[in-house]
Amino acid sequence: MEFSTIDLVVFISYCLLIVGIGLYVSRDKKGHQKNAEDYFLAGKTLPWWAIGASLIAANISAEQFIGMSGSGFALGLAIASYEWMAAITLLIVGKYFLPIFIEKGLYTIPEFVEKRFSTNLKTILAVFWIALYIFVNLSSVLYLGALAFETIMDVPRVYAVFGLGLFSAVYSLYGGLSAVAWTDVIQVVFLVLGGLVTTYLALDVLSDGQGFLVGFNLVLEAAPEKFHMILDQSNDQYMNLPGIWVLVGGMWVANIYYWGFNQYIIQRTLAAKSLGEAQKGIALAAFLKMIIPFIVVLPGIAAYVMVNDPEVMARLGVSGQLNIPGVGSSDKAYPWLLQLLPTGLKGIAFAALTAAVVSSLASMLNSTSTIFTMDIYKQHINKNASDRQLVNTGRLSAGIALIIACIMAPLLGGIDQAFQFIQEYTGIVSPGILAIFLLGLFWKKTTNQAAIWGAVLSIPIAIGLKFTHGIPFINQMGLTAIGTMILIIIISYQTGKGEDDPKGIQLEKGFFTTSPIFNISAFVICILTAVLYAVFW
Repeated sequence: MEFSTIDLVVFISYCLLIVGIGLYVSRDKKGHQKNAEDYFLAGKTLPWWAIGASLIAANISAEQFIGMSGSGFALGLAIASYEWMAAITLLIVGKYFLPIFIEKGLYTIPEFVEKRFSTNLKTILAVFWIALYIFVNLSSVLYLGALAFETIMDVPRVYAVFGLGLFSAVYSLYGGLSAVAWTDVIQVVFLVLGGLVTTYLALDVLSDGQGFLVGFNLVLEAAPEKFHMILDQSNDQYMNLPGIWVLVGGMWVANIYYWGFNQYIIQRTLAAKSLGEAQKGIALAAFLKMIIPFIVVLPGIAAYVMVNDPEVMARLGVSGQLNIPGVGSSDKAYPWLLQLLPTGLKGIAFAALTAAVVSSLASMLNSTSTIFTMDIYKQHINKNASDRQLVNTGRLSAGIALIIACIMAPLLGGIDQAFQFIQEYTGIVSPGILAIFLLGLFWKKTTNQAAIWGAVLSIPIAIGLKFTHGIPFINQMGLTAIGTMILIIIISYQTGKGEDDPKGIQLEKGFFTTSPIFNISAFVICILTAVLYAVFW
């Protein structure tokens, strides 16, 4: 795909804007040297709108724009369950998890494990999270972003990987969470605007210039099977999204783990001015999640219809024949659509895709460095570390994590439906962690020994179910979580003799009371979700 001068100006302007804002907010104020709270928690000064925008910018990455569009191409709107159920999950997190986390004054999620259980378990989980972020999250986001650059601009994948890594490092390593969060406000504007532009124009092209509504109706008519949220067993994608079990089974494990106990997501809320601001930010993010499928899934379905319509492909001419998505290459759907955009809008859409990649990379790097610095370095290497040493260690560890991920990313070549790949392999470990946290939060009899055994035994349970023929991976996650909870409860009764654990959390009456604004927002989001599932059942 060739970029015009206008496209290049738009894209370069975006890059300069992000780096400029990132460096500006990262500067040390006169007479004040950046301390650990400034670097890792943005000085606990984030307002609700910055939190909401940053949550979405951290979440929406290449795995959504590329991977989820690819899944839209392959299996349809059903993949949107990850987004619409996430909106409900965010409300649960805001009402029931955040009050405890913020009251504890946490820097990291592993820190909660230490307060509730033990340092040993905290260290185990900290090491796990660092490895997961580097070898799965960072490397997959870099790979998918590089795939887009390679498909759209013919940039060699290795160069694209290191270019994206360098871009995210320029401002995030120096400025910490403050730089990440404030640039995310800009990133999310590009992300949503660019995504909507791509969706609109894809449908307009499909309708031969008759507008996006005509295009949407054409997609509905041409591929009605792509608009079922609940797949039946005859669907060849049933193993990825197993019908009604999506709503009542293991997808809740994936969502609650990701939004409630994932450091690079929850870290924004820990940096809020207050609990009320954090909860309003959560509500904003939930509203934004409702529209995400229309900018990342719908383009994939539109691409499917276009590719399978000879008349449309003939109309597209030479440009439509390049890097065509298909069976085994569905993740090319979104990059393929971008090359069809008119001059001037390619730059906006490509900036949106880059914003999605870079914002997530910056978030993951910051959270990886936070966990390493606060839970490994300060705990086991230098207990008396000064603020300067903590900040420098954070920067160094983020840089090392990025280098490792850049080396790993090109090795992921050849995977299809990368979004599903990430969910499946994260799902091996997330059920056990979810079980530990849920029981640790809400069941005072949970003991440290039981939690450690739960963390250890959940992995072989998950792997055993993974290699059991005929069980969808979403169901595997649900069964693993239930099995781990049962084990933890049994071992807790054996080791704790049925008594409350001394570190059990005392939940006072009114602890989970939320503001009228949050309650009204929650009601509206629940109604919207129910309507969407009813329409696209």
